[in-house]
Amino acid sequence: MNIKIGIVDDNHFLTRAIQEKLSFFEDLSVRFTAANGKECIDKLEQSHNIDLILMDIEMPQMNGIEATSVIKARFPHIRIIMLTVFDNDENIFNSIKAGADGYLLKEVNARDLHQGIVETLNGGAAMNPSIALKTLKLLRNPVDFDARTSDDVKLSTREIEVLEQLSKGLNYNNIAENLFLSPSTVRKHIENIYTKLQVHNKLEAIQKAKSNNLI
Repeated sequence: MNIKIGIVDDNHFLTRAIQEKLSFFEDLSVRFTAANGKECIDKLEQSHNIDLILMDIEMPQMNGIEATSVIKARFPHIRIIMLTVFDNDENIFNSIKAGADGYLLKEVNARDLHQGIVETLNGGAAMNPSIALKTLKLLRNPVDFDARTSDDVKLSTREIEVLEQLSKGLNYNNIAENLFLSPSTVRKHIENIYTKLQVHNKLEAIQKAKSNNLI
């Protein structure tokens, strides 16, 4: 059995890392990679002979949750596993609502990733234990994410520092140098900021932070 995979992630290095993990298994083959949800959908329009997509969440143009919703409507046979850095409650909730078949963290090892893919194609749901636990908690105590007011927005001191640097037009590497962080840590902070502010890009984040007097 040859399982045909698509990888959607705007971080080229992470895409390569995922491809390397998958290369250990002869029953998997990566058919395409895309840098955002829109590019993924464009590629599926040309050929949707794909079994499963590994989908990042925070991406420009069209994020992973929006893309999942569109793909599930147009190509219901394709299974989708969210493969992301954070086990954020709202992302888990919105991913499941959009039709995602599983949710794994990017640090997952090659064997568990393979097992998750096979399980998902056999009708199961791939989930890290921490995510399964959060999903159970969300089911027991549902949160109406849409109804939350902007007053709930709380950023950590470090996230505010990152956002202030971002508002000055600095890139990830400059911010990392200024705050003595690694670029990947800066990226994680920015993903967290986007999630907390419920925005999809830098401009929206800066505008919302200013309107909430965060910066």
